[in-house]
Amino acid sequence: MSNAVLAIAAHPGDAFFSMGAVVARHIHNGGRGIFLSLSLGEKGHPTIEPARYGRMQHEAARKAAAMVGGEADFLGYPDAEIPSGDRVALEICDLIRKYKPHTILTHWQGSWHKDHQNTFLAVRDGAFYAGLQSLRRDLAAHRPARILFPENWEDAAGFRPDFFLDITPVYEKWVQACEVFPMWRGETGLIRYHDYYRSLAVQHGTLAGCKYAVALMRDPQDRPPLVTSLDFS
Repeated sequence: MSNAVLAIAAHPGDAFFSMGAVVARHIHNGGRGIFLSLSLGEKGHPTIEPARYGRMQHEAARKAAAMVGGEADFLGYPDAEIPSGDRVALEICDLIRKYKPHTILTHWQGSWHKDHQNTFLAVRDGAFYAGLQSLRRDLAAHRPARILFPENWEDAAGFRPDFFLDITPVYEKWVQACEVFPMWRGETGLIRYHDYYRSLAVQHGTLAGCKYAVALMRDPQDRPPLVTSLDFS
């Protein structure tokens, strides 16, 4: 069975701020982690022109991925113009077949951000296409076991965590990786991402009984697991 996790985000910041700790923990446990950004988020800086900021984002994503022992990949759609539909879904399908993840992390649909909404739709369809044996592409079919949604302040509508993941062993490494992004450091003048996500890790860790944790939501369309005993230990 594949031991890869694929984090698919609209922008590099989303991939690392909300999904990065999950991927880092999986790598820490001996797995493989890939960060796929559909765009570079190049229009997200108020003073740096998009082409230059896009290059900065690309470099930051590669550096951050290496810092947690992962890999970075990109599709190159324009920021604020990520589409839904079969073109992008089939590109995602091909990358799912390439990396063969058992788990996909992506945006929850309850977002006010158009790019995030369309990423959710494209990933859902891409995962469906990737698992179709009858859909002939360059690579063989691969069906991920699950899609999970990490908490993201921009995707909060209807988000209900199903479980917490202890990220204590990788917390410092994850924060250091996020620090390579200007947005995390507060240079874009928007929300204080570093304060928000670090505080969230403390809050969830308090509830989960560990030092630091992140919240994850299962796909509501997934069937509940079958158990043969009430002893869940």
